[in-house]
Amino acid sequence: MLERWVVIAKKADFYGIAERFGIDPVTARVIRNRDIVGDEAIREYLKADRSCFLDPCGLTDIEPAAQILKDRISLNRKIRVIGDYDIDGIMASYILKKGLLRLGADVDVRIPNRMTDGYGINEQMIEDAASEGVDTIVTCDNGISAVSAVSRAKELGMTVIITDHHEMGTELPPADAVIDPKRPDDHYGNSELCGAAVAWKLILSLGADPDMELLPFAAFATVGDIMSLTGENRAIVKEGILAIRSSGHPGLNALAQVSQMDLKKTEAVHIGFILGPCLNASGRLDSAMRALDLLEADSREEALKTAYELKELNDSRKSLTAKGEELAFRIVEENGYQKMKVIVLYLPDVHESIAGIIAGRVREQYARPAIVLTAGEQCVKGSGRSTENYSMYEELCRVSDLLIKFGGHPMAAGLSLEEEHIDELRRRLNENCTLMEEDLIPKIRIDVPMHIDYVTEALIKDLEKLAPYGKGNEKPVFADAHVFCDDLRLFGSERNYLRMRVWHMEECEDSDGKKTFSVRGNPLRAVCFRKGAELYERVKENPHVSLIYEPQINEYNGMRSVQLLITHFK
Repeated sequence: MLERWVVIAKKADFYGIAERFGIDPVTARVIRNRDIVGDEAIREYLKADRSCFLDPCGLTDIEPAAQILKDRISLNRKIRVIGDYDIDGIMASYILKKGLLRLGADVDVRIPNRMTDGYGINEQMIEDAASEGVDTIVTCDNGISAVSAVSRAKELGMTVIITDHHEMGTELPPADAVIDPKRPDDHYGNSELCGAAVAWKLILSLGADPDMELLPFAAFATVGDIMSLTGENRAIVKEGILAIRSSGHPGLNALAQVSQMDLKKTEAVHIGFILGPCLNASGRLDSAMRALDLLEADSREEALKTAYELKELNDSRKSLTAKGEELAFRIVEENGYQKMKVIVLYLPDVHESIAGIIAGRVREQYARPAIVLTAGEQCVKGSGRSTENYSMYEELCRVSDLLIKFGGHPMAAGLSLEEEHIDELRRRLNENCTLMEEDLIPKIRIDVPMHIDYVTEALIKDLEKLAPYGKGNEKPVFADAHVFCDDLRLFGSERNYLRMRVWHMEECEDSDGKKTFSVRGNPLRAVCFRKGAELYERVKENPHVSLIYEPQINEYNGMRSVQLLITHFK
C-alpha cells in the first residue's frame, strides 16, 4: 500500500526548552508536536500528577446527585446501578457499587446484555427494577439519551441519577440529576472524561474514596475506552498506572497472571491490548457481569478462576475475529470493493459483537472507511470505522432514510437496516463520497527525522517522561532515510518476524565526485513484526533502506540493550 511520510514541522526554541526543563531537545520537539506550548503548559504536561485533578464539584448536578444518594442511603432505600457491557461501563459499575457500599448503601448492579438488551437503560429494565423494590437508579456510561426510559421511571415514582459522558440528544432526560461533562451548560473543564471517571468523580464528591483506591479503575477505563490522553485524563492514567503496578487487587493481579504479564510493569499499551480485551470479551460473547465478578472477587483462587474464563472468552473472540477478518478480505478482493471509496460488507454469519473490530481491520488494510454488517435477529446490524477525513456519522445522516437506527461520531458508528437496503446503502455512500484519491493514501506522521546513531539508553529514558501514550498523546515516531541492514534473521512460529543489525549511512562523495554512502557509528539491533518477511526480501535485494522506528530497551536474561522497533520501511 502507498504511504505518505510527513514530517511534523512545528517550530520552537527546542534547545531553550530543553535547558529550562532538563530534557533532551528531541523530547522538547516531541512535546511541541503535541501542541503543548508555553512554559506553564509544558510544566503541567511533564508533571501530570494528582495536583492536575479537577474538583469534582465543577460537574453540573454532581452536588445535588451526591445529596440525593446520601439521603437514600440514610433511609436505607434500595439503589441499583445500571452500566454498560464494555470496559468503561464495567469499571464505572464497579466504582459506583464499591463506593456506595463504603457508605453503607443497599446497592446492586445490572449490566445490559449486548444481544438481548442492546445498549443502555431501557423501559424493561425500569419495569424490572420497580418490581424488585428499587427506589433509586444510577446509570453509568449511558443514560444521557434515555428520555423514554427515565420518563417511565419517574411515572413509577423512582429517583434517577444519570452519570454519562456521551453527547446528549435534543433534550435531557427528566432525571433528578444528570452528570455529563458534555452537557452544554457544564463548565467542568474536561469534556473528555470517560464514563468510569465521571462515576469516580461522583464517588469522590461523596467522600467515599479518600485514599483514591478506585483511581486505577478510572485510569483503566480511560485507556480502554480510547479517551484523549491530554490534560486531566493524562494525569488520571499516569497516576492510575502507578497505582495499578503496586495494586494488591485480586482481580487485576489474576488477570495479569493468566495473561502472562507482570502487573508491576503495566503500561497503557498493556491495558489497551492485553488486559482490557479480556474484560471486553465478556460483554461481547457472554455477560459483562462475569467481568464484574472478577473485579469483586475477594480471594486469589476465586479471581484466578474467573480470570481464566475471561481469557478463554477473549481467545475465542480472537479466533472468531481472525476468521471474520479473513472472510472480509476475501469478499473485498472477489468483489473489487477495494476500488470503492467506502467499503460496505455484509457478513451474515459473523457474530455482531465483533463487526466493529473487523471493520477496523478492513479500514487499516485498505485505508478506506469501512462498514461491516451482520445478520441480527430482526434486521441487519453493523458497525463502521472511518478515516480522519471522512465523518462516518455525518455520512450516515445523509442516508438515514435507509436506516432503522444509527448513532456514533466521525470515526465510528453503529447502524441497523433491512437486508434489502444493503446494496443501496453501498451505492449511495460511495455516490455521496467526496474523498479524492490522495485522501485515500494513509499519512505516517514523523515527529523527528533522526539518525539512528543518536538513539541511546539515556534518550529512551528521557522520552519516557512523555508517557502514558494513547489517543492525543501518541508514542513518538522517528525516521532515518539512510540505514544499512545486515545479519538478517527471521523468527516466530510462521517465520514472519525479522531481527537484524542496522547502521546509519552518511552521504559523501567518492574520488570521482559521485554521491555515495558510507556506514558510520556503531550498529544497533532492530526488530520488525509488521511485514517482517517482506522487509527481509527487500533488504536482501538492497540493504540501503529508509525506516520509521520506535526506540526501546530490550531486556533479556538480565541484560539491557537499545533496540529499534521498525514500524514502516521504504
